[in-house]
Amino acid sequence: MLRYLAAALAATIAVPALANGPLTVESSMLTLQKRAAADGTTTVSLVRAAKAVPGDKVVMRLAYRNTGSAAIGNVVLSNPVPKGIAYRAPAAGSAAPELSVDGQTFGPLAALRVTTADGRQRAATTDDVTHVRWRIASPIAAGAQGQVSFEGLLK
Repeated sequence: MLRYLAAALAATIAVPALANGPLTVESSMLTLQKRAAADGTTTVSLVRAAKAVPGDKVVMRLAYRNTGSAAIGNVVLSNPVPKGIAYRAPAAGSAAPELSVDGQTFGPLAALRVTTADGRQRAATTDDVTHVRWRIASPIAAGAQGQVSFEGLLK
């Protein structure tokens, strides 16, 4: 199951012409790892997913870096939500992505609608989300890096 999900995590990247330098993007799936400390407390950290089972919470992350010699502006990072993952929310510390239920129309979840099998319209839920997209607000300086991520649930 994990191999399938890792393969499904191919990011699609929409950026302007990169005459000023390349933008590299690495996608990864992370899980929460809990460890008991000697003092009885528990620490939680994100680690690359080595094993995941249905019901596990995961974090899908896109890490980007400008390896060129000039800033890159108007960057849009778009990623399909893998079929085995249900979108839940932006990850802690990440900007909220625009969402889509069809890969074409993006916006906040409250603005999205889904057509049911009987032709009726209903409000979209997190289970309907098929794509996420982030617009990087500021130009990415030469050598700069960052990341965006969302939380999901393994189906």
